[in-house]
Amino acid sequence: MDHHHHDEKRRIWITGASSGIGYALAERLAGQGDSVAISARSEGKLNELASASSNIAAYPLDVTEQKRVHEVIEAIEADGAIDIAVLNAGAWALMDADEMDVGKIRNGFEVNYMGVIYALEKLIPLMKARGHGHIAIMASVAGFRGLPRSMAYGPTKAALINLAETLKPELEKFGIHVTVINPGFVDTPATKDNPFPMPDLITADEAARFIAEGLDKQKVEIIFPWRFALIMKALRVLPYRPFYWAMRRIMGQ
Repeated sequence: MDHHHHDEKRRIWITGASSGIGYALAERLAGQGDSVAISARSEGKLNELASASSNIAAYPLDVTEQKRVHEVIEAIEADGAIDIAVLNAGAWALMDADEMDVGKIRNGFEVNYMGVIYALEKLIPLMKARGHGHIAIMASVAGFRGLPRSMAYGPTKAALINLAETLKPELEKFGIHVTVINPGFVDTPATKDNPFPMPDLITADEAARFIAEGLDKQKVEIIFPWRFALIMKALRVLPYRPFYWAMRRIMGQ
């Protein structure tokens, strides 16, 4: 385990921390001496993780509840300022256009996008008043371009990437760093049922290491694994005709 020596304990809040990347990141940061507040809906999983480390405290939360999001931030801040907020809570559903589930699409936006907005609404004034802070938004390479079957997911991540780009130049004037995290395929409960091949699949622990190192460097974008990330970066600037040709190939049409 690589130990980082920070002058003082950083206080870090992670949403969506009961499984997958959020869980692995909480474990890693607590293990290197940071003080970690974890939130998610499943209280049992949170308490289990919190009881495993004296550096972890559980704050159950459904990020779609605006008032509750604010209350949790207040509760965490009662013990000290949040240095880094990792807004990671996410809902994921594969969907074909001819099997649209509007409820799932709405839920995706409520969790993935509005959940981040509710947190920012409270965090930005606090961090601005202090003159420092770091906000990390969990997006995805699925937000770069429209990918097969991702209509309930990709658009929320595209919105988050756009949001991070919108906020960064404005917030850095107040000493607030904004990082966007764009993972490729990570082996978590969210991806286990994917019916398609997932190139360069990495573990949640590997993802957590990339993120922890990127947060240390206050990177503008944390994107991994690098080979798949490179392909996605290239797709992002590909003109429409070759892009759609590639998508049709992937979909086997």
